[in-house]
Amino acid sequence: MSKKILVTGAAGYIGSMLCEQLVKDGFNVISADILNYSKSTLNHLFFFKNFTFFKYDITKKNNLKRLIKDVDFIVPLAALVGAPLCEKFKKKATQTNLNQIKDILRFRKKKQKIIYLNSNSGYGIGEKNKYCDEKSPLNPISHYGKTKVNAEKNLIKDINKNFISFRLATVFGYSYRMRTDLIVNYYVKESINKSRIDVYEPEFRRNFIHVRDVVRAIMFSIKNFNKMKNNVYNLGLSNANITKLQLARKVKKINPKTKINVLKNIHDPDKRDYFVCNKKIEKTGFKAIISLESGIVETFNCLKNDQDYKNNY
Repeated sequence: MSKKILVTGAAGYIGSMLCEQLVKDGFNVISADILNYSKSTLNHLFFFKNFTFFKYDITKKNNLKRLIKDVDFIVPLAALVGAPLCEKFKKKATQTNLNQIKDILRFRKKKQKIIYLNSNSGYGIGEKNKYCDEKSPLNPISHYGKTKVNAEKNLIKDINKNFISFRLATVFGYSYRMRTDLIVNYYVKESINKSRIDVYEPEFRRNFIHVRDVVRAIMFSIKNFNKMKNNVYNLGLSNANITKLQLARKVKKINPKTKINVLKNIHDPDKRDYFVCNKKIEKTGFKAIISLESGIVETFNCLKNDQDYKNNY
């Protein structure tokens, strides 16, 4: 019998891509989303009998109880994502990003498995000559980072365990629910629209991962859950630990007419600055493989003719 998998935030940037792969691989997919940003990103899946959708607000406990009831895996992607959005709606961010996880832990049965996507923004500002690994101290600066880190801590201390937590690098690439506020996609958009990329705090460091590699990692973890469970893993592309200025230069290579404009005295509200070690996840047999360059080309080709996307903020 096929595993039954619940995906909340199913119509989102990662959720819409994940649901497609789960359906293709024959899982029974129970999906939920409040559809704040797009109402059509899952339309191509309604044909399939192993796909079910509920337009639910999962912060309402009765909705969450109903969804969780008989599933094997829970992938809680519903969240307010990014520092600016969470600063703007702090109460809602806490309710969705943190309290939802507490409720899932309260309602679920012991045997039900959770695959959680944290953000490696929880590392805050890393040491200049060290890579952040899973043992590095967590020092989230933004409200977004704090809610995600605290949710992960609740998973770790839960007496029933049965979880995997991924600390995601900054995601890039095309999705059915496209976002152009994420830094790679945003730089590509600015390159197309303005032939200019404004870069502030250019030496701030980031790690990156393509959205399809995130989906691959989740699929890998479902199939290898017993080997990986009750662990936290950084999830990023190991050769994509670069600065914001280096990223802008990669975009310029794809669109040479782009001018890079370094701005002084402007501060990043997220204040993330770190390189990340992904060796722990790679030792399990999974490795991110989609290069930044191919993702930039993909995003450039997607955006040059169509930029009608509603971002988070």
